[in-house]
Parts: sequence; C-alpha cells; structure tokens
Amino acid sequence: MKILYFAWFAEKIGKREEEIEVDSSVDTIDKLIYLLRKQGKAYEETFAELSLVKVAINKKIVEHENPLTPQDEVAFFPPITGG
Repeated sequence: MKILYFAWFAEKIGKREEEIEVDSSVDTIDKLIYLLRKQGKAYEETFAELSLVKVAINKKIVEHENPLTPQDEVAFFPPITGG
C-alpha cells in the first residue's frame, strides 16, 4: 500500500511517502492508523489526535470508516481551513 503524508504529517514522521505491506484485515482507515501507530513514537504522536487526521483514498477524501484494500493509495493531511 502506498501512503502519502502531507504538511506536518510529513514533518513529524520524517518522510513524504512510503510503501507498506498490509493484509486484508486492514480494511479501514482506522485499522491502518492503528497499524501505523505501532511503527514507533513519531507515528504514535502524529496519529494521537484522530480529529486532526484527514484522509484520501485514491485521491478522494473519505471518512475513517471507509473501506480500504491493500492496493489503495492513502494520503494523510491536516484539516483544511479557509478564510
């Protein structure tokens, strides 16, 4: 699975993208976040406040409960503000 990190996600984790292997049990964004948080302190801190985690699957903004497959591209980014 290809994972992209934008803005402070990339800064905190220390990379803009990565490829990880997941099995079919990782079938929602929440499960993916749970898996990522196990990757170390930087991931734990980055994904600590789920209300600040916005996500897109295959370039479409989705909710955390959205279905996910191992072939998807997932992007994490902070909330978008306007004004």
